[in-house]
Amino acid sequence: MTVVSSQRSEWSVVRYSFALCAMLFALCGSADAQQQKKIPRIGYLGFTTPTNRYRVDAFRQGLRQLGYAEGKDFVIEDRNADGKLDLLNELVTDLVRLKVDVIVTPGPAPTRAAKEATSTIPIVMAQDPDPVAGGFVANLARPGGNITGLAALAPELSGKRLELLKEIIPKISRVAVLGTSSQPGNAQILREVELAAKAFGVQLQYLDVLNPKDVPTAFRAAGKGQAEAVLFLVGGSVGSAAHRTQIAELAVKNRLPVMYNRREFVEAGGLMTYSVYLNDLDRRAAIYVDKILKGARPADLPIEQPTKFELVINLKVAKRIGLIIPPNVRARADKVIR
Repeated sequence: MTVVSSQRSEWSVVRYSFALCAMLFALCGSADAQQQKKIPRIGYLGFTTPTNRYRVDAFRQGLRQLGYAEGKDFVIEDRNADGKLDLLNELVTDLVRLKVDVIVTPGPAPTRAAKEATSTIPIVMAQDPDPVAGGFVANLARPGGNITGLAALAPELSGKRLELLKEIIPKISRVAVLGTSSQPGNAQILREVELAAKAFGVQLQYLDVLNPKDVPTAFRAAGKGQAEAVLFLVGGSVGSAAHRTQIAELAVKNRLPVMYNRREFVEAGGLMTYSVYLNDLDRRAAIYVDKILKGARPADLPIEQPTKFELVINLKVAKRIGLIIPPNVRARADKVIR
């Protein structure tokens, strides 16, 4: 009897040991599973003022459309310089310190800051006027390095803008073109304008605008040159939110119909724009982030170009300068401000 009892006791110890090992194994497996489910952190390096924060919202919408739930499947480390260039380096340094999985940049200034801060963290451009000329990627098909994303370059739009001005003002013969010679893609844009001008019999007056102080001088020069309308193709800091209302007011003061290259100018009091639909690019940036989080290398993801464009018209401004927008043009507008 004593022997049997001893055997039962030993067998109980063995079973207990097996149970303990199984429990420890399960706990280790659970810890490993939790580590594997680490939530990706996406750095968003914004540069615009708070009024333009709809762009990061469009990016979030793109992630939701792909089935991601914020807080569960990803976390956005949102950093915004509010138009202050000197803050960008500080903000991107913070994102690098946090070791985010990818950095999204909605424009050239934050892309350049991110490029200078890291060569290892993937960078997704939501839009750039010309990423090759800007030195961000080797070419559109195979970007190389750690940067990929979307280009906003669509030089053929400039010809279409001139065509729209011709529809609105059929007898137009002189158009001032305000551009920035130092801006990537400027030369291609001008070539398209010149081709369209030749086809429509329109004479162009090119005015180089390198900084905000040049804008009033350019409008005066357009007036002296008897321009009947203006193509505003200025890039860089001149077109930033801080100057848009002033530029729009200058156009109204000079009673010049102006076709802008961004919808934000029209929302700030400008006449009209035919431009790339930037919200679409912001949403599509989420596709790149999705691929990178699933293991794709930025160097192997081709740069995409815009596929959606928008016509926005401000009828209040048209009335202020005494311009009638034909019904057929109004009917084609994606948005009309009344």
